[in-house]
Amino acid sequence: MGRLAGKVAFITGAARGQGRAEAVRLAAEGADIIAIDIAASPSSYVRYEPPTEADLNETAKLVEEQGRRVLTREVDVRDLAGLESVVRDGVAQFGRLDVVVANAGIVNYGRAWELTEEQWQDLIDVNLTGVWKTIKASVPALIEQGQGGSVIITSSVAGLKGLPFLAHYASSKHGVVGLARSLANELAEYDIRVNTVHPHGVRTGMTDGSMGIYIEKSPNLGPIYMPSLPYEMVEAEDVANLVAFLASDEGKYITGAQLPVDLGALNR
Repeated sequence: MGRLAGKVAFITGAARGQGRAEAVRLAAEGADIIAIDIAASPSSYVRYEPPTEADLNETAKLVEEQGRRVLTREVDVRDLAGLESVVRDGVAQFGRLDVVVANAGIVNYGRAWELTEEQWQDLIDVNLTGVWKTIKASVPALIEQGQGGSVIITSSVAGLKGLPFLAHYASSKHGVVGLARSLANELAEYDIRVNTVHPHGVRTGMTDGSMGIYIEKSPNLGPIYMPSLPYEMVEAEDVANLVAFLASDEGKYITGAQLPVDLGALNR
């Protein structure tokens, strides 16, 4: 039996990358999956290829190959009514909800004073407000169920470190840490744990390559990004391993924590 046998997990941003890896890993541990993604470009400032309906369908296929049930839907995390609807339908179909993985996010780059208002707002709306809306849509089901639960929020090294050319992104990822720490206190009486995970750069294709241009222009800032361990990138499956641990009873005494998967970048 897997560590999550009989459980149900709700995962945002699940069409590919970390969200897909988390869906597959939690399914391998025995969980049924509610998986959502916008499956489109969330902002004109996102220059990398957006996820597609076919990507979300592939995630569903991979979950089913683990022998688990899956409900997928195209939902923008900025759409509270859409989130509430899919959570309601998922609980009706699978009978419960135990794990929430607020993973959806976007990234783009620029000097803080050169960002446009739209560029700032789009990213904050997805990465921070979208996490809050995910919580608002799902936590009532955990409380009503009365059997505890685990909420895991994807932050970043940028949620604990002032990475340059990412002021809006770092603000959003610092913001979800504050949200998680407050929620950890508010939800403790319900035995619902809330934690953040903090990856270094993850090999997901979620970049347009422009970061290198900024670092070339300000090479003294490049070392801020360097890890200690002799690897360039984290794999999505490595983040999913930590998420599976936090979702399981093995992490039942951990809440309000910030757990890095950072190759030692936070130690520099």
